[in-house]
Amino acid sequence: MTLEADALEARIGELRAAVRRSMAAGDRATARRLRAELREAERSWDAAVLGGGPPARPGPQVREQALRALDVLGAPAAPRLVAAVHAALHGGDITGSRLANLRRDEERAFRSAPHARAHYVCAALTADLLAPARGLLTVGSWPLERRVVGRLSARTDFLTAAIRLAGHPRHGEPAVQRLLWRFAANIPGASGGALGTVDAAALAAAAQAELDVHLGADRRERAAAAARAARLGDAERLFGHRLRALRAASGGLPHDPSDGERR
Repeated sequence: MTLEADALEARIGELRAAVRRSMAAGDRATARRLRAELREAERSWDAAVLGGGPPARPGPQVREQALRALDVLGAPAAPRLVAAVHAALHGGDITGSRLANLRRDEERAFRSAPHARAHYVCAALTADLLAPARGLLTVGSWPLERRVVGRLSARTDFLTAAIRLAGHPRHGEPAVQRLLWRFAANIPGASGGALGTVDAAALAAAAQAELDVHLGADRRERAAAAARAARLGDAERLFGHRLRALRAASGGLPHDPSDGERR
């Protein structure tokens, strides 16, 4: 590598350590500022190492927007929900196609320069095949148990996202209220007033009550799948086991030796 790339790599290491220290100290404002510096250093490293600029992708702004929205939700989410959360909190629009392209470009970037970034936008992994879950985005730095989705995960993740959004400091703003109303319409016992307004505390309580019913079984399935996923290579843990997805699509019944049975 060039001297510039070596210097950038050292800077990236320093910034990652600084982000961890800030998070450990509870200084989220400093951590956010350092993360922005880290992402810029990572982009410069891509350009220095790969030449001709970083790999083609929808742009750092879309990547940052997706990461921020997923951080709020705290669970795998469809591109439409990611875009809706970004719009409610920050304004502007992210199209589903740009988010789909982003995930593919993140995988290309990882395979070109593994672990060059602290965070990647990637697909959730299906609990049965450890294949990319269609239409679900996650953050690669999340624990595997959070990135795997099983039979109950669609509901538990929906409820988790509702609770986190209801607890957001800006939950009372009109745009966020409209989004919370859409959650409340699908959660029994959630309190909604006039169209577009919601009692955030009541919504969170109703979502938590239902979540408590499903969470144990969902966690067990996810933990078992995560234990198997831990044996995959780095790229497959982030972006899914594509061989299995291909075999499943062709009608085969892939066998996982770690399961001891044909799935």
